[in-house]
Amino acid sequence: MSATEHAPSASEYIVHHLGHLSTKHQENIVDFSIVNMDTLFWSIFCGILGLIIMRLAARKATSGVPTRFQAAVEMLVEMVEEQSKSIVHGDRSFIAPLALTVFVWVSLMNSLDFLPVDLFSGLIFPLLGISAEMHHRVVPTADLNGAIGISLGVLLLMLYYSVKIKGLGGFIHELLSAPFGIKMAPFNLLLQLIEFAAKTVSLGMRLFGNMFAGELLFLLIALLGGMVGIGGGIGQVIAGSAWAIFHILIVFLQAFIFMMLTLVYIGQAHDAH
Repeated sequence: MSATEHAPSASEYIVHHLGHLSTKHQENIVDFSIVNMDTLFWSIFCGILGLIIMRLAARKATSGVPTRFQAAVEMLVEMVEEQSKSIVHGDRSFIAPLALTVFVWVSLMNSLDFLPVDLFSGLIFPLLGISAEMHHRVVPTADLNGAIGISLGVLLLMLYYSVKIKGLGGFIHELLSAPFGIKMAPFNLLLQLIEFAAKTVSLGMRLFGNMFAGELLFLLIALLGGMVGIGGGIGQVIAGSAWAIFHILIVFLQAFIFMMLTLVYIGQAHDAH
């Protein structure tokens, strides 16, 4: 390290690790022209990985004694099927696989949080000749753009099934007449729009908030390693191990909650007020 270089402070370390590899520097709070390339890459990567895993499970399925991998996938499929059956009253030929896809995809994206926080900047980037100063975040669901993007997809499905099940005229009539009758049409429409917006925002914010908090806590634990003395390293190992074990529950619980709310919202689209 040269004389002009210095170790980053705690705040600089956290800010660097929370920065995104974006198409351009963000100057305003809201700028839809910016694309977070790391979020886009890892979300697509996890989507492809999920498809490969489920494809392998389908190809290796046998009517005989199942392997542990097949048994695990069958348990997952049965769980999703039972949940969709109890929530959605109608044709589930697309909805049950959708719920399974959501659970697997979100679980894989959340699981990226188990990677060491300095894996890329401290090891992979130097090996590839890339500057360690480059911003890069791995967990797509810890990015509000990624979480809200998925919830917007759920919103589109809610609207699609509302029109498909009730017809365009029936859906418009429901927007204007529920819950207080057609005489209160403007007020009903306002409430319905607020409800759709609240469902979408809360669905994405819930996932983002939990994963962002988990990622931030991993960064704070990583800072323990920079403390003077052996106590910091020991504390980092103990705290990091304990939080990683507990975080396993959070990772899959948030994926399960996201899947269940997706089923609930699509199920509500099947029901008439």
